Amino acid sequence: MHTKQDLTLNELMVFQSEMRSAEKSTAIAYLMLLGGHLGLHRFYLKRPGTGALQLVLFLLSVVFYIMLSVGSAMESVALIVVSAILFALPALALFVWVIVDLFLLPRMLREYNGKIEQEIVQEILRHRHMEQLMGRSRPENGIL
Repeated sequence: MHTKQDLTLNELMVFQSEMRSAEKSTAIAYLMLLGGHLGLHRFYLKRPGTGALQLVLFLLSVVFYIMLSVGSAMESVALIVVSAILFALPALALFVWVIVDLFLLPRMLREYNGKIEQEIVQEILRHRHMEQLMGRSRPENGIL
């Protein structure tokens, strides 16, 4: 596996430029965690599956909260109890998940940025290889 230490100075400058535009920010990720109940931080880190699951848990919580309010207005004890239980389950699961993500976020950022770094290095090395192949395949006099 190649690393950025395998790059020339010019390639390192290209690498830094590409990384600057592609890497994810720790500050932004933590700001999005404030909206963690919506899964924003997971969508930001290109984890749409778990981001969508957090969003679904949030929407379920909202629906059951509305049912709880309706049951309370109708003074229906059965609807209140069922709605409270159905509200508490996804809300509690989501709450715990967001707290856990608070501690997992640095690792998720490192993994994402490391993956992006590796992709950029591989692309630069592929480009270098193509340049070398093109340079070798040209006639000696430079005329095609």
